[in-house]
Amino acid sequence: MGAKKKPGKGQGKSSGTKGKRPSQRQRTGTSFAGASFERSQVLGNGTQTTKINVQAYAAVPTAWNALQGLPQEFTGREDEIAKILALLDPARDAGAAVGSVAGLPGVGKTTLAHAVGHAALDKGWFTRVQVVNLRGYDPNPVPPQDALEALLRALGVAADHIPPTLDERAGLYRSQLDTLARDGERFLILADNASTSEQIRPLLPARHHVVLVTSRHTLPGLGARLVNLHPLQPDAAVDLLRQRLEVADPDDRRVEDEPAAAEELAALCGYLPLALQIAAALLADDPDQPLSERVQMLTDAGTRLGGLDDGERSLRTVFDECLTRLTHQQADLYRLLGLHPGPDISTPAVAALTNQPAEQITLLLRQLVQARLLTQNSQTRDRWSMHDLLRVHAQEQARSTMDSGRGSRRRMEQARARLTDHYSRRAEAADMDLLPGRQAAVLSSTREPALAWFDAERENLLATAHADLTTREETARLGFALGGYLLWRRRLQDLLTLRVHVLSACQVLGDRSNQAAAWNNLGQTLYELKRYDEALEAHQTALRLYQEAGHARGRAVSWSSLGLALIELKRYDEALEAHQTSLRLYQEAGNDRGQADAWNNLGNTLRKLKRYDEALEAHQTSLRQEQQNGNTHAQAVCWNNIGTVCRALGRLPEAITAAEKAVAMLTHELDWVRVGEAWGELADTLSASGGPQSRIREAWEQSATAYTRVGDHEAAARSRTNAESCAT
Repeated sequence: MGAKKKPGKGQGKSSGTKGKRPSQRQRTGTSFAGASFERSQVLGNGTQTTKINVQAYAAVPTAWNALQGLPQEFTGREDEIAKILALLDPARDAGAAVGSVAGLPGVGKTTLAHAVGHAALDKGWFTRVQVVNLRGYDPNPVPPQDALEALLRALGVAADHIPPTLDERAGLYRSQLDTLARDGERFLILADNASTSEQIRPLLPARHHVVLVTSRHTLPGLGARLVNLHPLQPDAAVDLLRQRLEVADPDDRRVEDEPAAAEELAALCGYLPLALQIAAALLADDPDQPLSERVQMLTDAGTRLGGLDDGERSLRTVFDECLTRLTHQQADLYRLLGLHPGPDISTPAVAALTNQPAEQITLLLRQLVQARLLTQNSQTRDRWSMHDLLRVHAQEQARSTMDSGRGSRRRMEQARARLTDHYSRRAEAADMDLLPGRQAAVLSSTREPALAWFDAERENLLATAHADLTTREETARLGFALGGYLLWRRRLQDLLTLRVHVLSACQVLGDRSNQAAAWNNLGQTLYELKRYDEALEAHQTALRLYQEAGHARGRAVSWSSLGLALIELKRYDEALEAHQTSLRLYQEAGNDRGQADAWNNLGNTLRKLKRYDEALEAHQTSLRQEQQNGNTHAQAVCWNNIGTVCRALGRLPEAITAAEKAVAMLTHELDWVRVGEAWGELADTLSASGGPQSRIREAWEQSATAYTRVGDHEAAARSRTNAESCAT
């Protein structure tokens, strides 16, 4: 005989509870005091033993008919409130409406929903708000039949009248709401913290009333109007910190006293309301702690999540709970993404990381997006990113997995190596597409895609090259492939840091050939930064290493680089000797391209020595050889130099023609630094020839535009100043 027991604390209704395993208690010697046996047949004497099965579940939730008050520091959500209110407005239609507020853990979904409820009540749109917490991310989420029981009780249905099955409860629930609607009542049902559509679907009214859902997930199949809730804007995040500290102590002025530290603290909290509240609670508990000290504690990514734990709330715990809702494959992908050091990742890179086809891995990536653990770029659909604090958590998870055993560590290391190899191979191919001297037909179809790929992956490539897990061999390979692009885009500080890092890696490896190349590359970067003495020293070191290795081409390159540094140091005779040596070495090696480059550098040195006729002959020789080589980029550089020498010789029409050719060819090559130089050369030549001020001004403006395209704002400012002088 099965006996029913009314639910109380720690218990739930036995009926309609699908998928639960009941606990069983056996009761013996049951008393039948007060029972009637009028129509029973006595079959014998003795003691009867009865088994009673009692199914124990979590307590039935409460459907509150009052909204919680908003914290005093609630701020920065005006736009989101207005957007959701537009969904709830009864003027929209008379049917039922479903709104869903989704976002990552700790972003403030519940507080926002309560704020919307208060605003809607103030407008008189609803007669009552019912709030039910579905505890979707607890170990035992509230099943829909229990949520319906809570709502039915709140609607005034007696416990004894609540039917046992899910469908019966859903029918009664809708019937009750329809009756209330006929009486002129309109309910807002706030279903908080849902994890699945199954939790919500039975709660949807047929018409008139509104359900507002909060969830970490996108809940498909509900027909809900979705509002994605993002972290706060920086100003609102700082304001939350200030207000929260003032609630604890009205005299707390730390945010006002340390505005820069407050902004940095908000950024380290990822502008996430929960993280900001925890940080504020810790600061309130230590009123003498400067904000800068708290910032320092959170700066190290390895300990950041540990620093966002106030004893009652822990961001790490919240994120850990998210993983329990993932499948094994989803959680594994999340941890693998923790190996990636950059701010975002492309689908091909994820495919390399996981060793799975892009089509297959895209499905898993989308599932992490639905779980709000990943964001898909709205414009570039094959790129994915994590919130800063989630990325820190994923990195922790990756390290933990690596520490769990040899097999796990080997698997993670193989995944990371595949990712680094993917970046290195793609960077090497793109670097080849940027090299000067490619045929125009090839150039037009390869250089722009190569630059676009580098632009999209720059931060990832730099982060990978500097990552602790990247081996020195991988660092050197990736660093050499990335250098040309950074120079092309004039990212000189990034380039300097990278080349110092690559040099260090080559030195540790004992690779003398690559050490020489690394020293030469470092010297080129120092030259571009106008640190000519240091550049000269670096090139001298490279030359010595190349000589020791018997590397003829390397020696020629080093002599050429030495000559360029010596020109800037105004040591022209030494520069001339260096370029003559470089030319001789290239001639001995039969290197046509090297010879052409050496003739061009020799012409620049002769021009500095005011030996203009010899300089012009050297540049013309270089141009002829570059034309034979098919190097259109180098031809453009030669035309620009020919124009400069012709201007010095007073051959102004020839100088203008040469400068115009240089501008056109360099523009086609997308070399915006040299385009800026060529427009400036044309402007100077036009000025020297007495050309119209409007044309000179246009040339300087074009020069400024070209420099701006690569972020060389100092050069752009000089060109604009020259343009403005023409206007006056």
